Amino acid sequence: MTAERRAMRILAVASGKGGVGKSTLSANLAIALHRLGRKVGLVDADIYGPSQARLMGSEDQKPVARDKKLIPVTGAMGVPMLSMAHLVEPGKALAWRGPMVSGALGQLIDADWGDTDLLIVDLPPGTGDIQLSMVQKHKPAGAVIVSTPQDLALIDATRAVSLFAQAGVPMVGLVENMAGYACPHCGEISDPFGQGGAEREAATLSMPFLGRVPLAIDIRRQSDAGDPPAAGEGPHADDFRAIAEKVAAWLEQPASA
Repeated sequence: MTAERRAMRILAVASGKGGVGKSTLSANLAIALHRLGRKVGLVDADIYGPSQARLMGSEDQKPVARDKKLIPVTGAMGVPMLSMAHLVEPGKALAWRGPMVSGALGQLIDADWGDTDLLIVDLPPGTGDIQLSMVQKHKPAGAVIVSTPQDLALIDATRAVSLFAQAGVPMVGLVENMAGYACPHCGEISDPFGQGGAEREAATLSMPFLGRVPLAIDIRRQSDAGDPPAAGEGPHADDFRAIAEKVAAWLEQPASA
């Protein structure tokens, strides 16, 4: 390891189950931290189902290698990033076993990240091979857990917290995603996944609550278009910025070094 590599810290973004918007949160967290002045990069560690290339508007780019290391491509707002979607043809299924997956993850993380000092790693859902490789080989500085307010999602989020706790990875905090839906016609707020569940669970687990992001059609539309809401202005950008500010404050604490 070089001194430069040691200086780069890894922040894992995880969830216990799929469908909670973890990848969207990861992309927008990277953008929001970049706008706060952090030298941040983004790795899509979901080898089987990569989505960050679409979310960050970089699907048409292919990384090159230099000195046997990949050179990241450029995502939204100039954030350097890597995903298996940049390396395989669109729509191709990867029927890889655990060792191959761990090797691919290592190539993405150990790329030539230049002066990046914080690497956001968007983990796949669950607590399997990729998560174990992450905590054992790459030693994240901390983990952000994403959940909806729904009880079922929170049960699985608790499992993710347990995995990182057993490995000695500090908890940055819990994010409540899809927290309330505002009807675009009448403005009435409904809560299809419940209300406040992640905040209550964070209190139960004695971990920080980082904030909530609503279930909003604008977020979905912009994400599908490769235009992360955090890159613009407005209430959704403010939601992601508020979460990023708490993460940035956590990173500045001496204990997180």
